[in-house]
Amino acid sequence: MVRVKLIGAGGYGGIGLVELMLRHPEARLVTLVDVEGVGKRLSDQWPYLRGHCDKVIVAPDSAEALGSDADVTFCATPDGVGQTSAPVEVAAGRRVVDYSGDYRFDSVELYAEYARRIHRDPVHRAPELLGESVYGLTELHRTEIAKARVVGNPGCFAVSCIVGFAPAVEHGLVELEGLVCDCKTGVSGGGKKPTAGFHFPERYDNSNAYRLTGHQHVMEIERELGRIAGSTIRVTMTPQVVPMVRGILSTLYGRLPSGVTQAQVLATYRDTYANEPFLHVRDYTESVGTSDVRGSNRAIVTVACDDRTGIFRVISHIDNLVKGQAGSAMQNMNVMFGLPEALGLDQSPQHP
Repeated sequence: MVRVKLIGAGGYGGIGLVELMLRHPEARLVTLVDVEGVGKRLSDQWPYLRGHCDKVIVAPDSAEALGSDADVTFCATPDGVGQTSAPVEVAAGRRVVDYSGDYRFDSVELYAEYARRIHRDPVHRAPELLGESVYGLTELHRTEIAKARVVGNPGCFAVSCIVGFAPAVEHGLVELEGLVCDCKTGVSGGGKKPTAGFHFPERYDNSNAYRLTGHQHVMEIERELGRIAGSTIRVTMTPQVVPMVRGILSTLYGRLPSGVTQAQVLATYRDTYANEPFLHVRDYTESVGTSDVRGSNRAIVTVACDDRTGIFRVISHIDNLVKGQAGSAMQNMNVMFGLPEALGLDQSPQHP
């Protein structure tokens, strides 16, 4: 039985993991940590969990938190928090899966570049852990994740774009210049804290692009695709918020190399992802929407290249709160502790 400590239990990323843990037959929540709701049950904050998770939230510096008998700690926290909490957890013998960008880059130089792009302090406060951290896109880094003490869970947009482009980049089915990520996300991607631009009158019947430069997930996409290609890759990303609660639809564009066809790309994607439990490939003739992944750890990749115009096009669908966050985190935990990768994650999507 894997014993789990969760820091940031009260946010969307935290309760998403709680929901999954309640269904996991080989994992048990032992410690819930947050700065809000200390001394109260998680179900007091989220009544729908009443009778399912009534554990009391403890403070980060409490004896209960510091002395937790957990095997793994999930940091469902914003950038910066994991830089101070992960060293404490590792020193206590607990492995760490961090939701933020704190451990997605395995050198101080790469982290500094990332931090400067998003206007954060480029000095990492736990540089000794960066060199051993592993990027937590399970499908690409299973071997390293299995041995890792610190895993940097991938960003939600990054998951959708990387799994959408990866087979084409690996097999030379798209030109590497001019890659475009046109990405639409539900409102839950902004977290639970209310802001002026995210309350109901501003979001209902309204869509907009945002962070057209300096989006925090661009560097992940470029780094991972560049590693696959063995060369530098640059992408143009247009993130947009649309009036739905959860889900990401990323339409990915490029140029088809001479002679490459839709049929060839589709066959390669199906072959590449044939044994992946959560990556599903569809032809453009099949209808797919965000409801086909809602509440699941699935990523559905639809191949829709245009032979007439020579345009490479793939549409990637994920649930931003599951495959884009808590689901990937649990998938990484399963690999880290030698459990079946799909354990606790093989539920179907929710519909309608």
